[in-house]
Amino acid sequence: MSDYAALLDGETRAFIRASAAFAGDSTLAGDRRAYDAMARAFHAGRPAGIVTRDIAIEGVPTRDYGPGTDAMVLYLHGGGFVLGGLESHDDICAEICAATGFRVIAVDYRLAPEHPHPAALTDCLAVARVLLDEGAGRVVLAGDSAGGNLAAALAQGLRAAPRLAGLVMVYPGLGGDPDRGSYLRHAHAPMLSRADVLAYAAMRMGEGADPLDPSAAPLRAADFSGHPPTLAFAAECDPLCDDAGAYAARVTAAGGRAKAIVEPGLVHGYLRARHSVARAAASFERITAAITELGHGRWPE
Repeated sequence: MSDYAALLDGETRAFIRASAAFAGDSTLAGDRRAYDAMARAFHAGRPAGIVTRDIAIEGVPTRDYGPGTDAMVLYLHGGGFVLGGLESHDDICAEICAATGFRVIAVDYRLAPEHPHPAALTDCLAVARVLLDEGAGRVVLAGDSAGGNLAAALAQGLRAAPRLAGLVMVYPGLGGDPDRGSYLRHAHAPMLSRADVLAYAAMRMGEGADPLDPSAAPLRAADFSGHPPTLAFAAECDPLCDDAGAYAARVTAAGGRAKAIVEPGLVHGYLRARHSVARAAASFERITAAITELGHGRWPE
């Protein structure tokens, strides 16, 4: 059992309390309303000069953030594959655009359980292929939580694409063993529990699906050769924490370049705390710096 009183600082505990105020009613519709309300409450606005347009790419709704030069970021939002959309991560994408100077494309992929796996991945893959075929600049795949999972699956499926510059994941769930390591150590972590992880996975996969399918559990892939450079950021107080390190180790073992960064004293969902928690702000700076370096074809030091 982890001692969260010792691991979490006062700012992080305040963030957890503020987030808990938006608890749902144990129904999916209620959880979606609560999640959307939380996203609105934490929305920090868009930095000055950022412009957006909502466009469909291969029939998939997306939001294009600019202006941007040199590279593009394909951003996939979190939410357990069942929550969120273009609005829930709007300010995060706008700030990534401002911090990196790159164009950012956010994808409003279909959600489970109405659209089980591989619907979300199919949508993201369709958008990614168009961006990689545009022929102007490198593309960095990025995403948080469920979005990190989708970004990893894209990286594996598109690794031969010459303009794919890298992968940046934030507290991703990648299909690690739920009966080992951080899944047990942080089974009752604030913001996300082991039970939550299992419930989201069940809703995503649908009845009869294989939870170890590598397209849904990227850690289970057999071949990591040719993988793009990868940075995986994990929250220490998160059942998913160990997935980042395990994934980076698989990429490295296959001859690729990868690094996992465990952010001490942070919890799942901490991107929303980047304006209220110093630790989260520092991590967000590291995340945007990693995206910037990869977008310029350099390995982040």
